[in-house]
Amino acid sequence: MKLIEQILSTENVLKAQSHVLSKKGGVGIDGMHVDELGEYMRVNWDGIKQSILERKYKPAPVRRVEIPKGNGGVRKLGIPTVLDRTIQQSIVQVLSPIFEAEFQEHSYGFRPCRNCEQAVLKLLEYLNDGYEWIVDIDLEKFFDHVPQDKLMSYVGRVIHDPDTESLIRKYLKSGVMENGVYSVTDEGTPQGGNLSPLLSNIILNELDKELVSRGLHYVRYADDCIIAVGSEASAKRVMQSITGWIERKLGLKVNASKSHICRPGKLKYLGFGFYKSPQTKEWASRPHETSVDKFVRTLKKLCKRSWSISMTDRITRLNYVTRGWINYFSICAMKLKMERIDEHLRTMLRKVIWKQWKTPNKRAWGLRKLGIESELAKCTSFCSDRYEWVVRRTCVARAISKEVLSRRGLVSCLDYYLIRHSLKTN
Repeated sequence: MKLIEQILSTENVLKAQSHVLSKKGGVGIDGMHVDELGEYMRVNWDGIKQSILERKYKPAPVRRVEIPKGNGGVRKLGIPTVLDRTIQQSIVQVLSPIFEAEFQEHSYGFRPCRNCEQAVLKLLEYLNDGYEWIVDIDLEKFFDHVPQDKLMSYVGRVIHDPDTESLIRKYLKSGVMENGVYSVTDEGTPQGGNLSPLLSNIILNELDKELVSRGLHYVRYADDCIIAVGSEASAKRVMQSITGWIERKLGLKVNASKSHICRPGKLKYLGFGFYKSPQTKEWASRPHETSVDKFVRTLKKLCKRSWSISMTDRITRLNYVTRGWINYFSICAMKLKMERIDEHLRTMLRKVIWKQWKTPNKRAWGLRKLGIESELAKCTSFCSDRYEWVVRRTCVARAISKEVLSRRGLVSCLDYYLIRHSLKTN
């Protein structure tokens, strides 16, 4: 069976459709929602399939959206229509196993059974083997500037199927719609499409092979590439030679202002920071301070007293953020950080509850219900709206205790971290 026929087989397309439905996602330029996909495919798929086989199918332009970044900039994403997401996913499901055989060991991004944690652990292994000089290479707007002809030449070397190559190229050339204005895409592979992660790995696999051939110790997650070497002189030499190779051979531009040489303690990689443990004298990982600050800001936003939302819904959202963040960083040593954040989170929730009780009568009733003696509850209820002072300096902290909030369903940052960290390290 030809490759394009495998891609368009009923079994493969149904699997892709199920994947797209499970991921939800925004609408493309046609306005179709994912819950409309099943009926649309049932009615129209035979004709769409035939047009692809005859090379007459024309993908819709992607809808451009901008996602704010932590540094004040924006990340441009391209959202394909749900139909095109399904077709792209069908391509990915067939091509991924083929290219997995080509990919290198220390590439961890957007690959089956690989993740950020593995990249960080491999980097720690290098650091503790004495490779303590870091070459941090930043590719300037990588997804926007991938040379399409060069990319397609790497694809063609492996799959040898003109029909599939034609379909992939059409997706690269499908264009972008932003504020009703169409723009051609003569370079790049827009972030947001199902194909983009695979295509980015295909072109950057050439960099991986070059680093392996030079015997360099590296880890790569998508376009985030770190090389660890043994001396400052080696780092300078590698930075210069690899930068030149990337720009000459891959046609990509290295961002000189963001690429740098540093020691591990100054490195931020995939949200992680690194430090040498005073006890073991070995390098270890922890959440970078910017990652911690972002986490705290998110919790604070979810605890805004002016946000009119039920406590149950608020706690549900807090738990979702807490679990996700801790799961990501659970290999790190961060017990003290979790204790502080836990305490701060409970303080913020106590202020929310104190405001929701509003009147002295209701506040006294709430405190009595939580076990505070009647006279003290009444006295505390008239402490006005000095929220910070009230929840820290009065019986409110004792009434709305950690145990009380746990019974309401709040996940303790510290307790959850200790469980996850124990599972990862044992």
